[in-house]
Amino acid sequence: MRHAFAADFDVPPGYLNTPSVGVPPAHVADAVVETVRRWRTGADAPADFDGAVQTTREGFARLSGVPADRVAIAGSVSQAISAVAAGLPDGARVLVAEQEFTSVTFPFAAQARRGVTVREAPLADLPSTVEGHDLVAVSVAQSADGALVDVAALRDAAAAANVPVLLDVTQAAGWLPLELDWADWVTGGSYKWLLSPRGAAWLAVHPRALERGVPVSANWYAGEDPWQAIYGLPLRLAEGARRYDLSPAWLSYAGAAVALPYLVSLDRKAVHAHCTGLADQLRSALGLPPSGSAIVSLAAENAGPRLAEAGVRASVRAGRARVGFHLYNTADDVQRVLDALA
Repeated sequence: MRHAFAADFDVPPGYLNTPSVGVPPAHVADAVVETVRRWRTGADAPADFDGAVQTTREGFARLSGVPADRVAIAGSVSQAISAVAAGLPDGARVLVAEQEFTSVTFPFAAQARRGVTVREAPLADLPSTVEGHDLVAVSVAQSADGALVDVAALRDAAAAANVPVLLDVTQAAGWLPLELDWADWVTGGSYKWLLSPRGAAWLAVHPRALERGVPVSANWYAGEDPWQAIYGLPLRLAEGARRYDLSPAWLSYAGAAVALPYLVSLDRKAVHAHCTGLADQLRSALGLPPSGSAIVSLAAENAGPRLAEAGVRASVRAGRARVGFHLYNTADDVQRVLDALA
């Protein structure tokens, strides 16, 4: 058991796989266990989870720097983005980063039958390439290597060209301070840096983009009053961002309703300094420049098997071993990587 940032984590030494699966604080895991106990004894009704859902809207909003009334709930990032992709006009041109995570790109590529095209550009070139596109979609921190998009430059370029922007914060929210109220759409998943069960995601919709999407997963929970929208026509969706709501996966949102307020309560600068400090400590020891990211991509030969043999939990992405540093990691984890690659 490790104690960090006022919480206990039952995380083993050398666990550096947060970019794939985050480890919850003990009190978050306990909350999910208690929800399962109540489920198995029939103690809850569907409406009992509405408060937890609202708590996660507010938590995601705080961690992303957007107003809470803009936040819709989803089951996954690709499902959320599909509502944006479905609203693109025929023949739309979408700009994405090279080697972007496919939950960001595939929903747009799947619209090819309508003439929608998706163009890849180097991450660093996105701000200078915005002109001539109908949408820019990009992860704030890239999944493969943690590289960060220049958010300020992208914001300015998109505003000058009047091009909407969709940002995926799945690999950033939770360790990187964010103020993204300017973006047209902001989405993110629960089960990595947000330390929640898989099955929850969110989509923040700017008022100017509200009518641009299509609620392709329209359902009763997206109604203005969900409990009055469970039977019969006509279609009666919420006026605001909740029109994009997916009916919530209860256990996932019960965990997220504890995890997100915990993350919101922390000093964001301290969290950022801790996570990027450990990552840059590893980079420095390997002769790499600092990057300001909590994710490190390792080019050492056979790095994945060597880390696994040394008991370091990591993943392999884009042909390289990938590690990530979160609240529960320490300098000992850095040393374990160095020892494994020595």
